[in-house]
Amino acid sequence: MTSRRALHFVFKIGNRTETARFLRNALGMKFLRHEEFEKGCDAACNGPYDGKWSKSMVGYGPEDNHFVVELTYNYGIGTYQMGNDFKGITIHSKNILENAKQNGYSVTQEGGQNILTSPDGYQFIIEDKESNGDPVKKVALACSDLKKSVDFWSNLCDMKIYSQDDKSAVLGYGDNQCKLELIDIGTKVEHAKAFGRIAFSCPRTQLPDIQEKMKSANQTILTPLVSLDTPGKATVEVVILADPDGHEICFVGDEAFRELSQVDPKADLLLDQAIAADKSDEWFTKKGIPKAAA
Repeated sequence: MTSRRALHFVFKIGNRTETARFLRNALGMKFLRHEEFEKGCDAACNGPYDGKWSKSMVGYGPEDNHFVVELTYNYGIGTYQMGNDFKGITIHSKNILENAKQNGYSVTQEGGQNILTSPDGYQFIIEDKESNGDPVKKVALACSDLKKSVDFWSNLCDMKIYSQDDKSAVLGYGDNQCKLELIDIGTKVEHAKAFGRIAFSCPRTQLPDIQEKMKSANQTILTPLVSLDTPGKATVEVVILADPDGHEICFVGDEAFRELSQVDPKADLLLDQAIAADKSDEWFTKKGIPKAAA
C-alpha cells in the first residue's frame, strides 16, 4: 500500500552521550530533532516510565523520504536488559567502515556480515556499497512462527511480500522504502526491557480502519486511537499495536506527522545543550551508586 510509509525505529538508550557520538562519528548520521519532556508519553513512546525523558530523531535525511532512528532517553536509567527481539538495521555505505575504524569502533564479522554495535548494544549491519536512495535498507526483527508473522504483516497490515524462504521474509510498503525483515529464530521472542517500536504513517482516515481490522482479528491493540500533543507543533493521531510476537507497531496519521517531523536546524545544538545540562551521571557517581538498570 504505497500511501503508507516506513518512518522510524525506537531505541531506548542509557548512554546518550556515547550513543550520539557513535551515530555521528561512526554511522555518519545527523540529528534531525530533539525534544525534552517532563513526564512520560501518553502512548508510552518512552516505555513504561513516568519521569523526565528526551526524544531525539537521527538519520540520513528527513522522514519525508528517509527511515530514521528515534532515541528515547529516560533520565536516571543507565542500562536496559536486552532481549532477542531486535536483529539489526542494514545500512548501505562506502564510508561507515572506514569512519568506524578511524574513530576507534570495532567491526565484527557474523555470518559474512559487517556488524557495528552501538554503546547500548544495538546492531547495525553495514554493507560496503554505494547507497541508491536512503542508506537505511532494512530493519530485522525476530519471530517465533514465520508463517503467522507474515500473515499478520501482509494480510492485516497490508504489506507487500518482497521475498520469503523457510527462515525469513522481507516485506515493505514501497520499492524505495526501508523494508521489514522477519527472521524465524525457532523459539520464543523475548523483548526484555530494551524493547523497541517500529513506526509507519498512513493517511489519517485509515487509522480507525486499521484499529477495527485488528480488533476484528482479535489482535493486540496496546493504545487505542489517541491524539498526542507536542507544544508548539502539530497534534498527531496514533494507534499502537503488537504483532503475534509482541513487537510494538505505531501507525500515525501522515498529514500531521509530516508537519511534526520537519527537520529542526537547531537539533544538534539542542541535544548538545541537553547532554551538557544532564548532571545525572555525576550525581550517581558522587553517591557511589550506579544508575538504575531496567
